[in-house]
Formats: sequence, structure tokens, C-alpha cells
Amino acid sequence: MKRAARTSPPQIDIHVTLGSRAWTRKLRTAASCARRAAAAAIDGADRPLSPPARGAQGRAPMEVSILLATDHAVRRLNASFRGIDKPTNVLSFPAFSEGEAAPPAGAPVLLGDIAVAFGTTDREARAEGKTLAAHLSHLVVHGVLHLLGYDHQRDRDAMKMELLETEILAGLGIADPYAAAPQESATAPKAKPRRRKSPARKRGQA
Repeated sequence: MKRAARTSPPQIDIHVTLGSRAWTRKLRTAASCARRAAAAAIDGADRPLSPPARGAQGRAPMEVSILLATDHAVRRLNASFRGIDKPTNVLSFPAFSEGEAAPPAGAPVLLGDIAVAFGTTDREARAEGKTLAAHLSHLVVHGVLHLLGYDHQRDRDAMKMELLETEILAGLGIADPYAAAPQESATAPKAKPRRRKSPARKRGQA
């Protein structure tokens, strides 16, 4: 489907904090990779769903903070804010509330914060045969879309979000993260068909 032309590109201020050196030991460009994915997600979501982002689109800078953290740090956040005492791959914390109006014209729009856990992300990437850069990019895109108001609680919304993620990642040269896994070896036990699902199996923003 052809996208409508933009009147002006979004202004984006993306802050990346390195909370674990494991990220750069495994992926030297982790910060720039996360920043690039976040910018692509904001640019690719041409209809933000959250009122502040939708009202400010094209006329005010949008701000996002990304923490590249350890599993332990993300587990503590998950326990504190969601009551789930276990690690996860990505958590999203939108800065807006339901029913909140857009900020005044020209005022910066703080979309919110994203935290990505190194250990879980690295294990998932290896298990799924992906590069760490590709999986990190996917999780950041997924997290930013949550900040923009997208969700996957209903099947219809989940499919819309997944298709948008796939399109954004394709623009970054990253293959469809929801594509079927390679066929199992003939000697391996048969598994159930893989269905499309969120990259955050233990989801950040539920």
C-alpha cells in the first residue's frame, strides 16, 4: 500500500544509555543500532495512535530514551512496574496517559522510555538464528510503536503492529522477523507450526 507523502520529516531526539558493557562487547555499534531503529519506527509509523504524538507529528520534536541494560536491571523494572518478577527482552514505558491531550504547539513530546535486556535478547537472537543487531533493532522498533500507541492485545491490532514492524525493518535491510523458522531436520522431533507473535514473548507493555 502506497504511503501518503509527508509534509515534513519528524524531528527526533533519541537518547541511548549503555547500562551494560556486554552490549558493546558483543555488538560495538549497539547504541547507533538502537538509535537508527527508533528513528525508523517513528518515521515509519505515519499515524501515531497516542494523542500527544499524533497531535505533535510534523510540528514538534519527539523524544525517546533507550536503556541498553542487563537482564537483572530489566527484571527489577518488570517487577516494580508490572508485578512480574522475571526477566524479559524489552519493556516500554509510555510517557502519556489515556485521554491526555497533545502538548502546546512546538513543545517537545516525550514519548517515553524503552529498556532492552542484553542476556535475553542475545539468547533469543542465537536461538532464532538472527544477528544481535537485527533482533535489537526489532525490539526497539516494537518498543517505540508501543510508545506511539500501538498494541497487540487483540488479534487484529497484533497483526497490524507486526506488519508495520516488518515494513519498518525491511527499510533497514532486516528480514521479516516473523517469517517461519527453517524446516526441522528429518531426525528432529516434529514441532507445532510457528505462529506470528510479538518479539516480547514476556511482553514489556502488555
